[in-house]
Amino acid sequence: MILDKVNSPEDLKRLSLEELLLLAEEIRSEIIRVTAQNGGHLASSLGAVELVLALHRVFDSPRDRILFDVGHQAYAHKLVTGRKDRFHTLRKEGGISGFTKVSESPHDAITAGHASTSLANALGMVLARDLKGEDYHVVAVIGDGALTGGMALAALNKIGELQKRMLIVLNDNEMSISENVGALNKYFKELQIRKWVQDAEKLGKTILERISPQLFGLVDRAKEAAKLLLHQENPFYAWGIRYVGPVDGHDLKGLVHILEHLKALDGPTLLHVVTKKGKGYKVAEADPIYWHGPPGFDPKKPEKVSKGYTWSQAFGDAVTELAHLEPRLFVITPAMREGSGLVRYSLEHPERYLDVGICEDVAVTTAAGLALRGMKPIVAIYSTFLQRAYDQVIHDVAIENLPVVFAIDRAGIVGADGATHHGVFDIAYLRTVPNLQIAAPKDALELRAMLKKALEVGGPVAIRYPRDNVERAPEGVWPEIAWGKWEVLKEGTEAYILAFGKTLRYALEAAGDDPRVGVVNARFLKPLDREMLRALSRYKLLTVEDHQRMGGFGSAVLEALNEMGLKPEVQILGLPDRFFEHGAIPSLHRQAGIDAEGIRKALAAMGVALVHERA
Repeated sequence: MILDKVNSPEDLKRLSLEELLLLAEEIRSEIIRVTAQNGGHLASSLGAVELVLALHRVFDSPRDRILFDVGHQAYAHKLVTGRKDRFHTLRKEGGISGFTKVSESPHDAITAGHASTSLANALGMVLARDLKGEDYHVVAVIGDGALTGGMALAALNKIGELQKRMLIVLNDNEMSISENVGALNKYFKELQIRKWVQDAEKLGKTILERISPQLFGLVDRAKEAAKLLLHQENPFYAWGIRYVGPVDGHDLKGLVHILEHLKALDGPTLLHVVTKKGKGYKVAEADPIYWHGPPGFDPKKPEKVSKGYTWSQAFGDAVTELAHLEPRLFVITPAMREGSGLVRYSLEHPERYLDVGICEDVAVTTAAGLALRGMKPIVAIYSTFLQRAYDQVIHDVAIENLPVVFAIDRAGIVGADGATHHGVFDIAYLRTVPNLQIAAPKDALELRAMLKKALEVGGPVAIRYPRDNVERAPEGVWPEIAWGKWEVLKEGTEAYILAFGKTLRYALEAAGDDPRVGVVNARFLKPLDREMLRALSRYKLLTVEDHQRMGGFGSAVLEALNEMGLKPEVQILGLPDRFFEHGAIPSLHRQAGIDAEGIRKALAAMGVALVHERA
């Protein structure tokens, strides 16, 4: 196999063009094989194989810095930069990351898991390079989905102003995870049908074989035909960035040829590369949304695998039904229709649904605008992505106590996506915000009750739920819930476990049928149920949460007890002050000591050894 000969980018440079083409197919086969076993970002990485090989053929990594936005299209990059022997450990505990990671390899220029960060990182690198008098290339590879992000657009604005030498490769596959949205995406689609673009594409390899640096605004014939368009309509021209393209992102020879010339240019250049997500794997080409990040599958007979009924689906079903009851309900997502369970909602209520693209801050502030004019918006967002809109939560929503509901998906440890995606900070960064209320349901039925009640109580409300399966709730059922009140699920005589969110099931498992240990579904963090907390203060208390221990639910309990002048024995279980890498969720919970075993150990340390712990 050609791949066996490639242990570094230098090995890749010694291959013939024919060997490079064979290598591309071998890499695709290896990506399919490993993602079939481990799950992972399949379609996006398959679509970028030729682009990755061309970049490593032309540039000299790690001296030249190649930045992959988000990083989920970089599996080929990992395979040709010394990690093929470990590639089978992709996304596994102790194995290599599913994203680029600086501490994993000198070839990974940035650690990335969120979109739209590459251009600002690249700008910082070229500024450092020029100030230090160094000479190397900086190449940022960004998808058309990530380019819709406000951070990317703001970075483009500064890149165009400073005119530093760098190359931006726009990997245009018309997708992020869902279909892309927005004016820039519309421009790219229209660009493909312009006559001057089609004329340029017809020249194809003839142009690429004769291309010279003087032709690089665009080839002469296309440039003259499109001069007016370039000056008046091309957005990159307005930013002061040289635009080249679009070119075929799967034409390996053509990509190498054009990149060789582009690296000689001064100032910022954007190469527009058109690729097909899922390239080379028919099922992924046909359905790039599902195969963007599938679970394990049989590569010989690839079929969609049911992941079970998830919290995301439970939320989606609930808001779809709720929208029939509440005509003012409006749902907003930042490019996560599928992930947040909103496909059904978007089809049944398209007039009250908005995908803002990868712009979390825009999602929150748009919700504020809706609320100011009498609507009842729900922002469906992952915990890790809400971090990017923290200022908007405070400035645009909470100060005026606006009725915006934040449906926070993927709260807690999320598993194989690792440190960039664990939703373990939202309690700490939200509970300090005045007016904002925080809750976590124990099941899908309680989620429905909370969503309906949140629309009634008003003000900003955050409802957090985990990445996990959940038992389906019956349709049409909307139980009443006592807002701000906890629920005793099991009485105790010596100690009570106060569990918030997903850890409730661990608490019940740990307590078993021991009569000394009670369990509370502490479903409201803010407002905290001080009345029940006061009543429980004569017992030993153990709080447990799938969140950072510092500043989380347990901290809120201690603060409330202190304010009430109560001093029971209290222990807090939560995540320690460190980042957790990727791995199976139960394993990571065990490491953090928040699973049933960890709860039993904590109770034993408090003098309440459970029956099966006494041997």
